[in-house]
Amino acid sequence: MICLKRVIQFLSVLLIVCMAPSFTAQALSVSAECAVLLCADTGEVLFSRNGKMRHSMASTTKIMTALLTLETGEPERAVTVTKKMTAVEGTSMGLLPGDTVTLYGLACGMLLSSGNDAANTAAIALAGSQEMFAERMNDRAAQIGMTQTHFVTPSGLDDDLHYSTAYDMALLGCEAIRNPQFLRICSSKSMTVSYGNPPYRRVLSNHNRLLKLYAPCIGVKTGFTKKSGRCLVSAARRDGVTLVAVTLNAPDDWNDHMSLYEYGFSAVHCAPLESGQTVLTLPVAGGLQNTVQVGFVSAPCAVYDAQEGAIERTVYCKPFVYAPVEQGEIVGKAVYTQSGKVLCEADLVAHKDVAARPVVVPVPQEEKSLFQRALEKIKGVF
Repeated sequence: MICLKRVIQFLSVLLIVCMAPSFTAQALSVSAECAVLLCADTGEVLFSRNGKMRHSMASTTKIMTALLTLETGEPERAVTVTKKMTAVEGTSMGLLPGDTVTLYGLACGMLLSSGNDAANTAAIALAGSQEMFAERMNDRAAQIGMTQTHFVTPSGLDDDLHYSTAYDMALLGCEAIRNPQFLRICSSKSMTVSYGNPPYRRVLSNHNRLLKLYAPCIGVKTGFTKKSGRCLVSAARRDGVTLVAVTLNAPDDWNDHMSLYEYGFSAVHCAPLESGQTVLTLPVAGGLQNTVQVGFVSAPCAVYDAQEGAIERTVYCKPFVYAPVEQGEIVGKAVYTQSGKVLCEADLVAHKDVAARPVVVPVPQEEKSLFQRALEKIKGVF
């Protein structure tokens, strides 16, 4: 009876396993005309459908415009809005001629409200014209490796010469979220921004519903025109893995991205590069101990392809450290590479304190004799 029960349990488990959904690239079904899923940590393409086919990309263009705006390094620089800057159709953050707004505020207006006025204002303020700013956009695209992309407008309004690919936009998404200010804005469901004449506080809401629908989502940007259809560049992070998904002309883009991510997170994992017990020894000068053990606060982890070859560790630190050394003090770093590509970096810290050796200063013989004679006189008094 017990044996029969076990057989039934085994068959039940086997049935459940056989009926479980299979997360494979071949089994993925998306509505998008063009789609790419990229591992931001390794650059590996996990899924592609017409990934390198040229296509218009609507307001996802503003990822580049906002990135360039923030890369000026002057987020608090104030811009006075002109009539020329607001002379653009489509979505708006509500700028009017005479308003004052910071570059950071313009980036918020682009990434949250998808303001064409914000993109236009930033382009003219930074380069003098849309045409000159487009040159900057294309130069930056070339640096990123977007070989099948050509920008014409800062906002993404339709133009026959304004195009990209799902793959190129994924590269842009990976680059953009490396910028802390960009990531902070695009991952926010809403933000309070001050602008106007005089400036006053307003709340801008993010058009990216994926931030509410899918917990691992950390951005990035939506887009839509009749020509382009629904476009979406998004990023998601789970268990140390960061993925970027792009869909162009996708009627069901929210579900497309969630399906892509569930597949991606089942296929890619963040693995430890070192044992948590890894210990190195560093010489100490002037200490009560001649060496100190150093290691990592936590085991370094990274996403990597086991098929690409061996992982190499390079330790960067001085040949020795001077005492005193405090426990937890950063004394160097370890860099992990695979096939020349940096996987991650990790700080090396001291595992314990090392006190400095007391310094004994020898007294010159002449001074020593004077000192002894003075001591003898003191003794004679008493």
